[in-house]
Amino acid sequence: MTPIQRNGTTSRYSDSVVHNGVIYLVEVPSSADGDITEQTRDLLGSMERQLIAAGSHPSRILMATIYLTDLADYDGMNAVWDAWLPAGSAPARACVQIAGLARAGLRIEIAMTAACP
Repeated sequence: MTPIQRNGTTSRYSDSVVHNGVIYLVEVPSSADGDITEQTRDLLGSMERQLIAAGSHPSRILMATIYLTDLADYDGMNAVWDAWLPAGSAPARACVQIAGLARAGLRIEIAMTAACP
């Protein structure tokens, strides 16, 4: 049986899960303060740290699902995403609007998978 590695595990969730050479991550900004660009930078910074800690990298992202509370934030989020993502490594991606996130003021949440060595 292939082991499952869970990182930052609480009774409710893990910060990341690694199985069969794939890391699974879901992240929200650390603060509800700021506009979409600030929240996206914060969130992607955290995701990058988790990817690197698992031996992966943003260039190895396989799939990302981006949840926005307001599609008016789409262009601002994309500006940060495009600057952060290494050239030539765009993953499969979906972006959807949702009614709200678990904490008031949060504008974005991202779920992603990435290859791990």
